[in-house]
Amino acid sequence: MTPDEAARHHRLAMHNHNRLKIGLFGANCASGRAVTLVEERWSGSWDDNLRLARMADAYGIDFMLPVARWKAYGPIGAYQAVTLETLTWAAGLLGVTARMTIFGTVHAPLFNPVLAAKQMVTADHIGHGRFGLNIVVGWNEGEFQMFGVTQREHEARYRYAQEWLDAIKLIWSAAENFDIDGNFATMRAIRAHPKPFGGTFPLIMNAGASGTGRSFATRNCDAFFNVTGSSLAEQAKAVEAAQTEARQYGKDLDVYTVGVVTCRTTQKEAEEYYHHAFVDRADWVSVDEMLAARNIHADALTAAELEEVRRQQATGMGGWRLVGDPDHVAKELAALAGAGLRGIGISLVNYVEELPLFSEEVLPRLERLGLREAR
Repeated sequence: MTPDEAARHHRLAMHNHNRLKIGLFGANCASGRAVTLVEERWSGSWDDNLRLARMADAYGIDFMLPVARWKAYGPIGAYQAVTLETLTWAAGLLGVTARMTIFGTVHAPLFNPVLAAKQMVTADHIGHGRFGLNIVVGWNEGEFQMFGVTQREHEARYRYAQEWLDAIKLIWSAAENFDIDGNFATMRAIRAHPKPFGGTFPLIMNAGASGTGRSFATRNCDAFFNVTGSSLAEQAKAVEAAQTEARQYGKDLDVYTVGVVTCRTTQKEAEEYYHHAFVDRADWVSVDEMLAARNIHADALTAAELEEVRRQQATGMGGWRLVGDPDHVAKELAALAGAGLRGIGISLVNYVEELPLFSEEVLPRLERLGLREAR
């Protein structure tokens, strides 16, 4: 392995040898991914994010991944109504941490690639090579209207994203004073310094759910976020399908997933709190606004289907629900690793209050199972 290849491998491994990467997902948004009205729900404030990042870095959490959200889903609900922009958020947190990879989540259609490439390189230098890019094409029409940008039809979104990412990679490369004559943009005499830290590109991931989205990820990205399947067997098939497709492009692909963790000292306590936060005190107004934004309406579903989809939305648009004591949560995470997953981005009702128990009890169990390095 050449020095450049070793540096790239180190970056892709998030600078450690953990077989199962654990990250925090959605902390830049008020309520995180928990669509709940409990008083202790996450504030999303900068001060709380700063405290969380320092804590997570000390505990050995591998990454933080933000949600690119620009406004709440509807006129009434308060879910994710207050958010921090992800590139400046990442740059700030990279400056106060030493180990974690911190991602910026970027809507390609909303960011000029020359500007975005410079912003991301700046963050990468602040973190000495710990910045990661989560590229998204967007779907929320209301957010695009805020920017005066017309949402493209589904296939064209990914054609645009391909051209945008190709431009980013050229800007990050050794090329000088080059032109781009694309189908979507024309740019002249592009020059950009510095290049990414250490001469290797940031880790790039995507979470396209459609076949076109998955193909975009397997062709271009280092990691793919997948939430397909309601069983471990279905998850394992999805992992294998994505990795098989990536091999057609000569790529090794890591597959990640997302989940909402409710961990307490006893199973009973965890289950009771989960019901309290996500059933009794769920923000059902915001849940219904989220469904409406995705054109999911009650008249198109049976009563049972509607109940299930509303329940999934209450925990942040789905993902794995990991509810239990530390033994149970560790066993569930180990099972996901057994299905071929490389990592998981978890959300908590209150990240700062709940992370200590998770880190002090669940992570050591994963170490004993050989899934994480001892700290």
